[in-house]
Amino acid sequence: MAARRLPRGTRLEPVVFPLSVEKRNRDRWKEIADLNGISSSAMFDAMVENIELDLRGRPTWLPERPPKDGELPIDSA
Repeated sequence: MAARRLPRGTRLEPVVFPLSVEKRNRDRWKEIADLNGISSSAMFDAMVENIELDLRGRPTWLPERPPKDGELPIDSA
């Protein structure tokens, strides 16, 4: 089944977005998009537009960074 593409002319400012990623992750991304009947780029746009962020703007699923040397792990809120 071919991935459903967005209709021509629907992107306001299209750009090519080359990334260096692990082949297995790229292949998995394409597989997930195909299973949902959308293109890889349409799935990326949907993810960015719907990603859940915490109060500091970090994705809620992203592991916390360890504190830098000399930095105290205290929230400023």
